[in-house]
Amino acid sequence: MTTQDSINVPSAGESNSAIATANANIALIKYWGKADEDLIIPNMSSLSLTLEGLETTTRVSFDTASHSEQTDLLYIDGKQQQGNALRRVSALLDTIRSMAGIHSHAVVTSHNTVPYEAGLASSSSAFAALATAASYAAGLKLTRRELSRLARRGSGSASRSIFGGMALWHAGHDDDSSFAEPVPCPMDLAIVVVLISGSSKKISSREAMQRSVTTSALYNAWVESNAKDLHDALDAIKREDIAALGPVVQTNSLGMHATMMTAKPPVLYWLPGSVAAMQAVEDLHSHGMNAWATMDAGPNVKVLTTAAEAAQVEQALRDKLPGFEVHTHVAGPGARLLPAEHDI
Repeated sequence: MTTQDSINVPSAGESNSAIATANANIALIKYWGKADEDLIIPNMSSLSLTLEGLETTTRVSFDTASHSEQTDLLYIDGKQQQGNALRRVSALLDTIRSMAGIHSHAVVTSHNTVPYEAGLASSSSAFAALATAASYAAGLKLTRRELSRLARRGSGSASRSIFGGMALWHAGHDDDSSFAEPVPCPMDLAIVVVLISGSSKKISSREAMQRSVTTSALYNAWVESNAKDLHDALDAIKREDIAALGPVVQTNSLGMHATMMTAKPPVLYWLPGSVAAMQAVEDLHSHGMNAWATMDAGPNVKVLTTAAEAAQVEQALRDKLPGFEVHTHVAGPGARLLPAEHDI
């Protein structure tokens, strides 16, 4: 197998415990809306860049010695979680337990360098790390494609974080055909993040997505345009043409947010700082810099540029947006297992 086909196995530890880390990815061509809510089969394919420095590290330990009826335990950044967070984790663990033929509950301990539920793709790294660690702890030895399909069951975007660099998530039509795979990218790209707010969103991505699909008059038109956006983006990447890629990425993001804003009731994640950041990016571009804005389901603005220009773009945005945190991320690695003694 190639390194993209399998996960490297670390030094041996407890057979029922494993630790993995995964990096968040930022969608350049967005996924927004599901054809199948249970399997998380999207209405469109998507393209992303996995980023260095935005990570989730997760340890999963199955209690194979206990046969009593107990529940999974989830700790994120030292705090025990209940409610929706625990339900989503347990649902993916149930899938893994079914695949592995085990019934043990698990203790999941996770640490993020990504603000949780703030529109910085924390679920992509979280569920990619969970799928990798939990599947290995359960005794499954999955290929990266199989891991991508599994991570998708927790969060759609997590299917792409199994891979480093650029990844294409094929929408597919069922569980077998909906997976991500790596895309060669001859350009050295970077994302400059303008952190407008690190607070949790009041409306979850899932709720906003469903509302857009079912009530926005613009949604179907956006799905149609998304296919052309993906084709144009992939073509620009092959030609190493950042000047062609950037406008497609920016327009695609604005189209997605237009479906939210025209939902009933509307969903507006933008804050005044979001608008200021987008205007600052437009000003940089008007002065000849390679800089284009994209936003996910949250107020934070990500700026696509080249790795060579990233420092200049970051400094210019710091100057134009005093008081906001600005930092740069280049392409990062895919999900990987860590040695059992690794500390979280």
